Amino acid sequence: MDHLNRAQSNIEGLDQEVRRTILLALTEDRAAFDITSEACISPEKTTRADFVIKQNSRVAGLRFLPMICCAIDETLSWQVHAADGEVCADGMVLASIEGKARSILSGERTALNILQHASGIAHLTSEFVQAVKGFSCDILDTRKTLPGLRAIQKYAVVVGGGKNHRFHLEDRFLIKNNHLKLLKESTAHPVYEAVLRARILQPDARIEVEVENMEMLEEALDAKADLILLDNMAPLLVAEAVKIAKGKAYLEASGGINLSNVRDYAAAGVNGISIGALTHSVTAVDISLRM
Repeated sequence: MDHLNRAQSNIEGLDQEVRRTILLALTEDRAAFDITSEACISPEKTTRADFVIKQNSRVAGLRFLPMICCAIDETLSWQVHAADGEVCADGMVLASIEGKARSILSGERTALNILQHASGIAHLTSEFVQAVKGFSCDILDTRKTLPGLRAIQKYAVVVGGGKNHRFHLEDRFLIKNNHLKLLKESTAHPVYEAVLRARILQPDARIEVEVENMEMLEEALDAKADLILLDNMAPLLVAEAVKIAKGKAYLEASGGINLSNVRDYAAAGVNGISIGALTHSVTAVDISLRM
């Protein structure tokens, strides 16, 4: 439950966003017009269906099952047998639904899509967290999320033990390479100028700068950036950056980091490691609905 509480507190308007996503998914699937179920199943037929996991995995998204049921058919009842963040064994029944068979079948794919995808994210995140165990290093997500699914995806990251980076463009400043390239046309010190402009625009907002070399790092430190993203640097170069920074800013490593090398980056001394693959290309967990 700690994972669930952390995730909920970190995502502003989580329930509202997830309900919007569920309604969009049901509309997209034309769930109210399931011609196959209409042809095969009597409208009075009731049944029970179980969500069964078919591999050992950490799970996420069960918290949203009541929202899905209510959106499909308010007469459906449900029971959840596992908790978000729990590692579940192959064959375990995660949750059960009872009610009109047509309603259950019409919402089956929407429910499974959310549960499978969220569980995949939570499981992969937990693997990265385990890989850096022993180091004081955050595993962070990114904005590389699927359109419309950001709230669910970032929730699943926290359920897996990771932490959320910024949620949207208004959340904090993140001055990246393209911003700096454009600023180079008008100043010889684009990093310093960008941080200065950001601080003038919103003095209380946190400012992060993406850097590619030690010269840019020094300029970001001189400008007193709050966070510095070390982009596509090898672990040895990251370790050098950590020595130069001396704790003056939160250092985040990113780019080309996977399960085979993430521990090397944590050992280099960074405060956090951001990994786009947590959300943009995760493998779904195998879950099925059995009548």
